[in-house]
Amino acid sequence: MISLLIASAVAFSFSILATPVAIRVLRRRNIGQFIQGEVEGHLHKRGTPTMGGVVIIVAALLGFFFSHVRLFEVSGGVELNPSLRPFGDFGLLALLAFVGMGVIGFFDDFVKFARRQNQGLSKRWKFLGQLAVAALFAWGAVAAGVSTELSFTRPLGIELGPFLYFGLVLLMLTATANAVNLTDGLDGLVAGSSALVFGAYVLIAFWQFRNIAFYEVLGALELAAFAAALAGAVLGFLWWNTAPAKIFMGDTGSQAIGGAMAALALLTNTQLLLLVLGGLYVLETTSVILQVASFRLLGRRVLRMAPIHHHFELLKWPETTVIVRFWILAGIAVAVGVGLFYADFVVATEGGLAP
Repeated sequence: MISLLIASAVAFSFSILATPVAIRVLRRRNIGQFIQGEVEGHLHKRGTPTMGGVVIIVAALLGFFFSHVRLFEVSGGVELNPSLRPFGDFGLLALLAFVGMGVIGFFDDFVKFARRQNQGLSKRWKFLGQLAVAALFAWGAVAAGVSTELSFTRPLGIELGPFLYFGLVLLMLTATANAVNLTDGLDGLVAGSSALVFGAYVLIAFWQFRNIAFYEVLGALELAAFAAALAGAVLGFLWWNTAPAKIFMGDTGSQAIGGAMAALALLTNTQLLLLVLGGLYVLETTSVILQVASFRLLGRRVLRMAPIHHHFELLKWPETTVIVRFWILAGIAVAVGVGLFYADFVVATEGGLAP
């Protein structure tokens, strides 16, 4: 439990203190956001420092690292004896997805800055990068003994095998990263909503650790510490990213956050549950799919603009109203997801399935 508190506290402290430094550095280098002209009411955000996701990544890494540091040893008494607890395979796999997707997002942001336009990496190069991260993650997961069964709150008994599991990893990494990226269109929307999802994974992973014989997730405590570090990092960033934002996370942050969510779902055997926990991102992605399908098939749009948060802006909702109401939707989705996770444990316990 102490390691989780350390992870979140270190990540939050670094993020909230380092972000204003990043804002000054990015402003001096003129690394600012490019705004699409069709997004009404957002032109005043043009030039706002972006690529703040770098701070989130570094903060989470520091939080996760210090969660493994032990200063005291208790053996008949309390003695000062600094040591570093070894990093587990599950934690390293989560870091791979988190940092790997963040690197792809960083290059995407850098290309936008170099070209001075809102077009980053081509779809081919972005997909190749995601493919490489997915391949390494799938290989490492199989080697580490991660379940390759399809799962909801726990494995469903549907064995995918290495080949189909790799396809699932690629799908989840790319879909989640893109869904988070689509949602990242309003000040603080992703930072606030992702803090709720990562908070949920702190609870889920820690509960799995406390009931290891039932869930058989050997790296659950590592994953709980990782989720705690992520929650602290995005909350510290939210202090500066909330409306009116002083800095944006850019694709660096949204891709990294999406990769981390997918990794946590895969490693805690809650793959399909992520659709519930990340209900806000599902809503945003679905709105884009429906908008495109409707326009191509029927020649008309179902929304004034997609993703759906822009639709409500065009209905003259104030930006802060859209953000807070979408945070509420994200909180409801997380509450339902955690409820389903715990309800499954209770039902299994009452049915005699849990040890």
